[in-house]
Amino acid sequence: MTSTGTSTGTSTGLAALADDHGRFAVLAMDQRGTLRRMLDAVGRPSGVEDLKAFKVDVVSALAPLSSGVLLDDDFGVPAVREAGALPPGVGLLIAAEPTVKATWNGEYRTVVDPERSAAWVRANGGDGLKFLVYWQPDRVAGPGEPDLAAEALDAVRRVVEDCRATGVPSIIEPLVSFAPSLQPTQEDRYEAVIRSATRLAALRPSLLKLEWPGGAEGCRRVSEALGDVPWALLSAGVGYEDFVERCRIALDNGASGIIAGRAIWKEAVDLDGEERRAFLRDVSVPRLAGLTDVLGRHGRSWEQVAGVAS
Repeated sequence: MTSTGTSTGTSTGLAALADDHGRFAVLAMDQRGTLRRMLDAVGRPSGVEDLKAFKVDVVSALAPLSSGVLLDDDFGVPAVREAGALPPGVGLLIAAEPTVKATWNGEYRTVVDPERSAAWVRANGGDGLKFLVYWQPDRVAGPGEPDLAAEALDAVRRVVEDCRATGVPSIIEPLVSFAPSLQPTQEDRYEAVIRSATRLAALRPSLLKLEWPGGAEGCRRVSEALGDVPWALLSAGVGYEDFVERCRIALDNGASGIIAGRAIWKEAVDLDGEERRAFLRDVSVPRLAGLTDVLGRHGRSWEQVAGVAS
């Protein structure tokens, strides 16, 4: 399931990251600190070359089934390009958030790295810019505190406007993050996911990469709130079978695809060399094929959502 082109092909904009039916089957392989922690947890080497080798193995196995691949520039893009692991017709989405996250009293602050602009993405052969936002959308600043929610909105606005001016799609990934002193329920988290998507959609990004909003009703509410802004579901490391069901529900209730990683390949962190490549070939490839089969039977194209003629 490949797109009709990349930055070296004929498709531009979101079309370069979607399949021929306008749905996103994007492989997420932009993990940096998360991947290192996963490798450390199972006692595997996690140096720079180890991270690069892991990314090349995953992309080599799974990119041929993907409409696009999400990579970081720290360990992913150069290594994958050198290995020739990204096939023709598969789009490249580049993560542009700072590698090191800023914090205030244990809460994340959203910061834009001016070096990682839309022009930088284009210069690196990317078809789209992905920007990660950790935030609590309804956080109210107390006396003497920075307004972290306002900071996040301002940062995303700058990214979206930069992308729009440069002609590069903006893909925003909001992850709900509460202050350490708070103990939200699962329902609180789902409501925050919906509220987060609603507030960010008002900034008019090209696509939102969203967490699970709790179920079919949550997905419907997200789709209604976003209007003509398409969205794709992330996996957040849930088990594969659970993610397949979430994918189906999200697609049946307005989503236009997936941008997923760990649900497909996470067990590979405990393997190395040919054993890892065999797992990716024998387990991860059928997993992604199963997800692309779901995408082929469910969901709306991003053009249909955005009102763009296909």
